[in-house]
Amino acid sequence: MPIIGKLLKKTTEISYKRNFNKGKEYTNQLKTLEKIVDKAKSTAFGQRYNFPEIILQEDVAEAYQKVVPITDYEEFYEEWLKDSIAGVKDHTWPGRIKHYALSSGTTGSPSKRIPVTDEMIRSFQKTTMRQISTLHELDLPDTFYSASILAVGGSAKLTKKETHIEGDLSGILKKYTSFVVNPFTKPGNKIAKIKDWNKKMEQMVEKAPDWNIGIVAGVPSWCLMLMERIIERYELKSIHDIWPNFQVYVHGGVFMQPYIPRLEKVIGQKVHLLDTYLASEGYFAYQTSPEREGMQLLLNNGIFYEFVPFNSDFFDENGTVKDKFEAFNMSQVTEGVDYAMVISTNAGLWRYMIGDLVRFVNVEEREVKIVGRIKQFMSLVGEHLSLDNLNCAVQHASETENIPIPEFCLYADTDNQRHIWFIGTNEPMTDERIKTVIDEELKRINDDYAGVRKYSLNEPVFKVVPVNTFYDFLASIGKAGSQNKMPRVMNPQQTKQWNLFLKKKGL
Repeated sequence: MPIIGKLLKKTTEISYKRNFNKGKEYTNQLKTLEKIVDKAKSTAFGQRYNFPEIILQEDVAEAYQKVVPITDYEEFYEEWLKDSIAGVKDHTWPGRIKHYALSSGTTGSPSKRIPVTDEMIRSFQKTTMRQISTLHELDLPDTFYSASILAVGGSAKLTKKETHIEGDLSGILKKYTSFVVNPFTKPGNKIAKIKDWNKKMEQMVEKAPDWNIGIVAGVPSWCLMLMERIIERYELKSIHDIWPNFQVYVHGGVFMQPYIPRLEKVIGQKVHLLDTYLASEGYFAYQTSPEREGMQLLLNNGIFYEFVPFNSDFFDENGTVKDKFEAFNMSQVTEGVDYAMVISTNAGLWRYMIGDLVRFVNVEEREVKIVGRIKQFMSLVGEHLSLDNLNCAVQHASETENIPIPEFCLYADTDNQRHIWFIGTNEPMTDERIKTVIDEELKRINDDYAGVRKYSLNEPVFKVVPVNTFYDFLASIGKAGSQNKMPRVMNPQQTKQWNLFLKKKGL
C-alpha cells in the first residue's frame, strides 16, 4: 500500500475519533446564529432588521425570528439578491460577493443564482473532511485508501461576468480545492470543464481504465448511465472488473431505492451507499453510516435551521406559506412530522425557504430524511399526496411486480379531475396493471386520497414508457447530466414541455 494511502487511513481514523458525537447540541445552533448575525450587523440587511440590537438580546433566536421575514428565492431575489448580484457591497453579507452558484433549478425553469462566500467555501471544505472521516466506521481495506474519488457533477468551467463569477457550485469549490486533494479527485480539470454532458461522459468512459476509483459521487441516474457505458465499451461483467477498489457510492438529490436494481446489475461486489444532503445553498447533512436511516444535520456549519410544519394551517393548496405560521428551531422539532426547511447562512441568505420537505427520523441524533418538495406534491381536489407517498407507492409496485422503476412523473389534468402518470421501466408491464397496483397502494397509505377517489377524483391514467424517455427529455431542454433530475410532480409549464416532447417522439 502506498505511503499516502497509509497516511490517509490514519488521518481518517484520528478525525473520526475527534468528531464522533460532536456538534449535536442545540447550543451549536445558537452560536452559529449569533456569529452570522454579528458578522452581518453592518450590512444593509443587518441595518434594516436591526442586527446590532438583536445580537445584544438574551434570546437572540427569538429576537431574530420576530423581525426577519421568511422568504423564498423569488422574494429574496427581488428584495435583496439582485442588487448583490449587480455588485452592491455590504448588502446581505460583508463586502462584495464574488461567486454565485447556478442552481440546476426545477426542470424548465431558469437557473437561480445562489451566493457563495469565502466563509461558505470554508464550511464546505470542513464538512467534506468530516464526511470523509466517517469512512473509518466502514472498516474498508487498505487498498481503498490509495484510490481516487470520481465526482460526476456539473461543469467546472466558470463564467466571468461584469460584477461576479458564476457557474456550477462544483466548479467554484474546485477552484479552492487543496493541491493535496486534487490528485485524488477525478475526472480532472480538463474533463470537468466540459459543459456538454455527452462529450463529458465519452471522455470519462475513455479515461476509465486509467483510473483507480474508490468512491463515486453524484446523482444516481447519471452515475449509473456512466458505469453502464463503461461496462458496454470494455465488455466487462461488472464495474469492479475495471475499478476493483470501488467501495463507496455517495448519492443525493433523489430517492435512491428505485435505482438499486440498476446498481446491482453493474457492480460485482458490495458497495456502501451513503446519502448526502448538499445543495447550492449549503452542505446540510450526510449519512454517517449505511446502517442509519437518516442523515445527520450539521449544526455548527455556518447554517441556522428552522422548520415550518407542512400542513394546511400554515400552507395553502399551492404550497405557499400563509401569513401566520410557526417556525420551530432544532430544540422544538418532533419526529414523524413533515417540515419545510428554512435556512440562514454564512453566505447572506436570511430565513430563506429552500423548498425541501424534511422529516426527523431521530431527533436526538439530529437525523432527517428528505420527503419531498414544497411545490412537488399533488392536491388537485384535496388528496394531499406528498412526494414520499408517491415514492412509496411506486416502490411498492416495483417490488410487487418484480420490475425496476427508476423513473416516473405525473401531472394534474384539471379539466378531467384526474392524475396523468408516466412510469419508466424497460420490463414488460401493461398500463392497466401498473395503474391498479399504484392506485390501490395510494388509497391504502393516504386516507385523503382514498376519500376523494370515491367522490371527486376520477380514475388516473397511466402510461408505461422506456426509462431513457426521461433522460432524452432532460437532454432536449439542455438539462442532461450534472445535478439535473426529473421533477416527479410537474407544474403546468413542465407539463407542456413534456407533452410536446412525447408528441415529437410519437409516444
